[in-house]
Amino acid sequence: MALSRIIKSNQTLVKSIKLIPPNSSLLHSCKSPLFFPSNQRRPICAKHRNDNFLSSDQINISNAFISILIKQPFSPNNPELNNLVPLLTHKIVESVLNNLKNWRLAQQFFTWVSSLPGYKHNIYTYNAMASILSRARQNAQLKALALDVVDSNCSMNPGALGFFIRCLGSVGLVDEANNLFDQVKRIGLCVPNSYSYNCLLEALSKSNLINLVEIRLKEMRNLGLEFDKYTLTPVLQVYCIAGQFDQALSVFNEMLERGWVDEHVLSILVVAFSKWGEVDKAIELIDLMEERGMRLNEKTFYVLIHGFVRESRMDKALCLFDKIRKLGFCRSVSLFDVMIGGLCKNNEREKALSLYSEMKELGIDPDFGILTKLIYSFSEEEEEMDRLLQQCWEDVGSQPKNLLFNSVLEGLVRNGSIDTACNLIQSVMGNNRNGGSVLVKYFLNEKEVVTLNTNSFTSVINGLLGAGKVDMALCLFREMVQFGCNPTLSHCNNLIDALCKLNRLEESYELLRQMKEMGLEPTHFTHNCIFGCLCRLEDVEGAVELVRKMRFYGHEPWIKYSTLLVKNLCKHEKAVEACKFLTDMAQEGFLPDIITYSAAINGLIKIKSVDKGLELFQEICARGYCPDVISYNILLKALCKAKRVAEAEGLLNDMMLKGLVPSEVTYNYLIDGWCKNGEIDRAMLCLSKMFGKEREANVITYATLVDGLCNFGRPDDALKLWDEMGRKGCIPNRIAYHTLVNGLCKCGRSSAALVHFNEMKEKEMRPDSYIYIALISAFLSDTNLPCVLDMLKEMVDVGNLPDPLDKNFPIIRGAICKLLEDARTSFSIKHLIAEGKIPDVSLLEGVEGRHEPSI
Repeated sequence: MALSRIIKSNQTLVKSIKLIPPNSSLLHSCKSPLFFPSNQRRPICAKHRNDNFLSSDQINISNAFISILIKQPFSPNNPELNNLVPLLTHKIVESVLNNLKNWRLAQQFFTWVSSLPGYKHNIYTYNAMASILSRARQNAQLKALALDVVDSNCSMNPGALGFFIRCLGSVGLVDEANNLFDQVKRIGLCVPNSYSYNCLLEALSKSNLINLVEIRLKEMRNLGLEFDKYTLTPVLQVYCIAGQFDQALSVFNEMLERGWVDEHVLSILVVAFSKWGEVDKAIELIDLMEERGMRLNEKTFYVLIHGFVRESRMDKALCLFDKIRKLGFCRSVSLFDVMIGGLCKNNEREKALSLYSEMKELGIDPDFGILTKLIYSFSEEEEEMDRLLQQCWEDVGSQPKNLLFNSVLEGLVRNGSIDTACNLIQSVMGNNRNGGSVLVKYFLNEKEVVTLNTNSFTSVINGLLGAGKVDMALCLFREMVQFGCNPTLSHCNNLIDALCKLNRLEESYELLRQMKEMGLEPTHFTHNCIFGCLCRLEDVEGAVELVRKMRFYGHEPWIKYSTLLVKNLCKHEKAVEACKFLTDMAQEGFLPDIITYSAAINGLIKIKSVDKGLELFQEICARGYCPDVISYNILLKALCKAKRVAEAEGLLNDMMLKGLVPSEVTYNYLIDGWCKNGEIDRAMLCLSKMFGKEREANVITYATLVDGLCNFGRPDDALKLWDEMGRKGCIPNRIAYHTLVNGLCKCGRSSAALVHFNEMKEKEMRPDSYIYIALISAFLSDTNLPCVLDMLKEMVDVGNLPDPLDKNFPIIRGAICKLLEDARTSFSIKHLIAEGKIPDVSLLEGVEGRHEPSI
């Protein structure tokens, strides 16, 4: 069979696998049966000789050796051993090794025998020793033995080589197996046959070495060795382990056509389907196996059930579980655990409870993990939990009942029944504020009283905090302390965190004080919760004071809160205070990062202190900070806005000298600065630099330049740049179209403006009112009154006509007056006035009757 056939492609799962129906002609045409009976197994190793191959004298000699070896510590100078030396043969050595139960003793005997004059181990004695070492998992000794086989030039037949290879592969010594195989071939100690290769393929497949498997298959083909069932089984297995779906199905189809499919092969594929998530196809294969009188083994059933549960296919998992029941396999507590856990996860509570009852009927004691899964599933309703506890209460001993109570509380909290959990714990404490819980009867009875511990309170307090019920959580925390349960650091931290998020600073400090009284030291997290609250409240003095205390504990304030405080101060134009805070932080030994300083620089700029921002920037650079692109962009933007573009460009050069790569935003700030400074050519040069640095100009870049070119009376250059933008794949947005149309109108290019105006509308971009105004102004300048009328009508239709108080309304008023004066347009404009769609400008001007409409 060619290697290409093994790895042929398959398109889909259903089409790829050729599941043969029961009455298929292939079943009757194969020379060998398609499915091997369960008692026909591949031999574990090459045919191994045992005591039946020894004569009675040899058996007696072997037993004599064993008797001496096991009676006393091994000594090579033992006279009894030396008396038996002349009788030693390879068969006797092999027999002795196979009957010694201690690997150390076997190795001592093996080493002693090899040192005897005139004796040399053969491959069978080597294999006996290899078998012992592999069973004992003595990899170092087995590696040394593999080297010794080659060094001693021990010749071997292909079967014996295969056996040694399998011993190496069984303990994961795949590289050693591969090397041994090549060395005996190269030296000429053995000519491997199909069996030898099959053993090597089996070892390679267990370690998922696909490439080596395919190389060895190619070797077999080139040597003219036939593939058999045992050749392709490890190939199928390695593809399944690697998840190479198409190749695995190709190999399976080849085996199917040749009649080599048996229980083991189908089991490999069934498990693979499960791992691939193809649950239905796995079930189909199992059904096919049953039709052929085959069945999976117990381990495979367990693996499949785990896989089906993982895929949330509980219907199929239950189907297999039923098969296990019918086949009489042992159903362990771990299997019930997996099944009940899967059913609970799928909210199939009744089925889970049914399996729980079945467990008890079988005499299998459910562990606490199973009970916990059931409790979490049944805790959505108090009545459901009551029903569950009725069934499982007696199955729990007295000690785990405390654990059960805590699990009930945890389950209620997980399912959002926080009030029920709170009510239950209050009832057990004896505080029946809300009439008590129906579940309390299990935990407060005459025979057994559940003892509350810290864990009992933990889940409820955390649940209350998670639900935002901070006051209730605080109340329960205080009751826990009064009840005699010791609070943990986690309790205090969680409560302080919740209080700080609500800016309840005083209560946080009070809890911190109580914490210290209880002997609980505040952590890094504790202090930073309060530090964050102080920063949100913009309490600079409080924040600095806390930082001093944190330094005493060795705790570092979180930078994110320092940055937040600086940003909030700058937002309220308190940049000077922000800078002072940063100075105080540095004096306490906590250096802010560049992000925090960038926020301060931005704040200084916003209060019109660009030079102060530059000064702070230069100061932090002198202190060894490395500003990032964002820091530079803040200053570049400010300098360009202040029309100090030359300084901004110098800052850009400094930025690149330090190895920073300017962003598109950086270049956009400079381009905008040069355009507003009236230096459009320098702006275009900046665009060229941008392309030179392999930076892609974006729509903002092009729109800025188009606006600048139009402002300086260069509409043709603006249109060329617009076309270039399209060629480079930069799609103009609504703002870019507004910029171009408005710019062309200002340049007196009304026709070109109208073309792009219509193009914009075709792309379903709605023009703003000022674009209509710009076009109307341009058409008025060209005395193109029909177009003015069309624009005015469109403005009315889309609801964009400005209010008479709008600053642009005088243009509309002038347009209406012009249209009323022109014979071509006066009738239409009077009609619009009569309908009330546009105002009567004569009334607005106080000149009544000047243009009285008459329809």
